[in-house]
Amino acid sequence: MTFRAVRVLKEADLILAEDTRKSGKLLKHFGVETPMQSHHMHNEHKTVAGITSRLKSETVMALISDAGTPAISDPGFLLTRACIEEGIEVECLPGATAFVPALVNSGLPNDRFVFEGFLPIKKGRQTRLMELAGEARTMIFYESPHKLLKTLEQFAGIFGPDRPISVSRELTKMYEETLRGSIAEVLEHFKAHPPKGELVLILSGKK
Repeated sequence: MTFRAVRVLKEADLILAEDTRKSGKLLKHFGVETPMQSHHMHNEHKTVAGITSRLKSETVMALISDAGTPAISDPGFLLTRACIEEGIEVECLPGATAFVPALVNSGLPNDRFVFEGFLPIKKGRQTRLMELAGEARTMIFYESPHKLLKTLEQFAGIFGPDRPISVSRELTKMYEETLRGSIAEVLEHFKAHPPKGELVLILSGKK
């Protein structure tokens, strides 16, 4: 959290939060008493019009997500696009975004990379991975702990078990950890040590 972010959250008329319960703990820690309203992937399609209408009446709002940066694999894109279309000023405050430190920590080439975020859960997943089989740039994926083993097994089958990979978890938090090696090595590690927390996978591109 930056000093600027705390100031903006205190000065706003309303805070749009992905999960008001989680955000409430953070805001309380920094003494932010601004009212909150829920804004997440399940309601954002329905609420964008009402929010932009209030913004036009000069209500100042701040948008925060549970972790990371809004709109980066989090709610925020739809509202940002609507505001731009309506001529409403949008300002983005820099903060923690997991894939940047994960990429730097990986030791893999970071001059050119592609951010894939979360892969499709079922339909289109295999197709997307096959499309990336010839990708020469470093690839960045987000994954949940209960799907990690399946994803690594799919990576091994499509990219080859010897392809270098780096897996980071809980970045910018207390239990931050990064594991580097081949896909096969990392897969064996997590079979023996089930992962916890959100994960960022940095996969080497095709040589």
